Parts: sequence; C-alpha cells; structure tokens
Amino acid sequence: MPESNNPLECPVEESNCHWLDEVEKLRRQITHLSELVLTDALTGLYNFRHFKHVLQAEMDRSKRSGIPTSLVMIDLDHFKQVNDSYGHEVGNIVLKAVADTLVSEVRTTDVVCRYGGEEFAIIFAETHLNLAVKVADRIRETIAATIIAYDGGEINVTASMGASVYMKSSILSADDFVDSVDKYLYEAKASGRNCICHIDYSDLRAVTEVGVDERAMLFGRD
Repeated sequence: MPESNNPLECPVEESNCHWLDEVEKLRRQITHLSELVLTDALTGLYNFRHFKHVLQAEMDRSKRSGIPTSLVMIDLDHFKQVNDSYGHEVGNIVLKAVADTLVSEVRTTDVVCRYGGEEFAIIFAETHLNLAVKVADRIRETIAATIIAYDGGEINVTASMGASVYMKSSILSADDFVDSVDKYLYEAKASGRNCICHIDYSDLRAVTEVGVDERAMLFGRD
C-alpha cells in the first residue's frame, strides 16, 4: 500500500493530537513491513517474489503495447570458492557490493532483484534487447574492475550473464522466459565466464514464436 502524502488533520482540531501521532506511526510501520515483504534482507534488492510479480506484469504490458521487455540474469563466477576461502561473512560483503553496483548502473525504471544465492536478475521494462545487453555488459565490466574491501583484505569477482527479450508476438510463459535466459547464462559459463550471451538478434522471431513441442525441445523438457 503506497504511503499517502495527504497531511492528517485532527478531527477535533487539537494542535497536539495523540491519535494523529499514532496513525502516523502506524503508517510508517505499514510502509516498512511492505518493504520487508518485497525486499531481500541482505542486499536490499527486490526479492524473488517481487521479481515474479513484476516480470509477469511487464510481459503483459509488452503484449498490450508491443514494446519489448528484456531480461538479464547474472551469476557470480566461482562464488562457492569465495565462501570456502574467505567465509560467508566476506561472501555477504561481496553480494552487497555487487548489488550496489547493479543499482547504481541502471535506470530507476529498471527492476533489480536478488534471484537467489549469488544470482541476480534485471528486468528492463520497455527496452529492446540491444540496449539491455549494452547496459548489462557495462555492468559486467564494472563488477570485474571493482575491488571489494573487507576486514583484512580485498577481493574482486566476475559475473556471467544471459539475456533475452519478450515481445508482443512471444508465447512463452514467465517460467519459460526465465528458462530461456538461463540457457544463455549457462552458455556464458561454458564459454569461459565473465561474459554475456544472448539470443541472436536475427533469431528473435523464430525463438519467441515456437510452439509447445518446440519449446519442450528447446528447454530440454519431457
């Protein structure tokens, strides 16, 4: 529930109204609780629950408007080694630093989420794939160049990314759309990491309009 900007007025017109103070306190508590439901406690990013809601909403909007929605999935390379070598506290510092980088490099209209573990997602609303890939690749370079300080030393990490786009003609479900982006993320991992892989621009129409059987083959489903 969005917080109202309308000033509260005391019903009995008292200058110091105890009840108004209580209502304002409740407003702040409701706003805080709403944020907790939608955000990841460690990074402050939107959580998986909010990701699913926003992605479906943007896909529906693309269907109506004809303006595509691009999605980028990001996975930190060799993150298990970070936790094993430096401990989970340092791992958390790394996750928070990467989250801050993601937020600082995107527009206010883009939605950055912690998808789970060391994986993140960026929903580029009303954005063509070529622009989303350009921004994501810049983010990838920034992450690789960032030295993250922790108590006792410094560390840097790299990230692999996958990207695709949902268009008016697309027939994929939200889950299939995410699976298609994960496919390119895995391709980036297999290609040596610290890179971004995405659907070929010339293949957009063919891949987004495949039928049910073709989708099953594409995503390896029975």
